[in-house]
Amino acid sequence: MREEYGPNFITLTDDDGKEIELEYVDALEYKGKTYSAFFPVVEEDADEDEEEYGLVILRAETENGEEFLVTVDDEQELDAVYDLFMEQILEGEED
Repeated sequence: MREEYGPNFITLTDDDGKEIELEYVDALEYKGKTYSAFFPVVEEDADEDEEEYGLVILRAETENGEEFLVTVDDEQELDAVYDLFMEQILEGEED
């Protein structure tokens, strides 16, 4: 992500109606599908070591001409995309 433009945030609503604020990290294509990576916004008094504050990967889907983000339920697909994002993130740190 280009830091000179500042962070990008989105707010998603889960199936239970709870709003989740995420900070956009990067996007990539894998097997013809687009994936975006986010970090959850951490509240000041929250425990950052909790598992829920790890990298969140969502896949872009289009239905009736409208694009939306969905969770990746296939563990092998998620692991492969996660590894690609980590490679990109680590490469960015080396520059």
